[in-house]
Amino acid sequence: MTDRKFRADPWDDEEDEAARPAFKRLTREQVQALGDKTHPVSPWRVIAVQVVAGLLVALLTWLITGRQSAAASALCGAAVVVVPGALMARGMTSRLSRMSPGSGAVSFMSWEFVKIAVSVAMLVLAPRIVQPLSWPALLVAMVVCMKVYWLALLWRGR
Repeated sequence: MTDRKFRADPWDDEEDEAARPAFKRLTREQVQALGDKTHPVSPWRVIAVQVVAGLLVALLTWLITGRQSAAASALCGAAVVVVPGALMARGMTSRLSRMSPGSGAVSFMSWEFVKIAVSVAMLVLAPRIVQPLSWPALLVAMVVCMKVYWLALLWRGR
């Protein structure tokens, strides 16, 4: 049986604070060194890799199925991720979004809404654009293109 300590007030953090190390402020040089270690990834680089991934999925779909409509469906799926992502990247890299932290937050939320709305609109229009539409090919291309965002985290390094 394990020995547990029960506190009268479970929300009392006095014991926890005593166990924590003291907060230490960073010097200007330490902050600069930390900034030099982390390299931001350009959103345009992510978009470019998404385009390449979408083209590869479409090519593989065409080679495996032999159907142009399946490859077109995969291209449509890639476009559902790439086009809204490019719109958001354009909006977030504009001068207006970098004016202040407040305008940056509002810009991010606005462009995220635009990104979602454009994605939904493209999905609704997909069956009218690509005839006959292959939903599995479209969804596979979408998932592959969305997974490129995880690669961006690896590019940043540790």
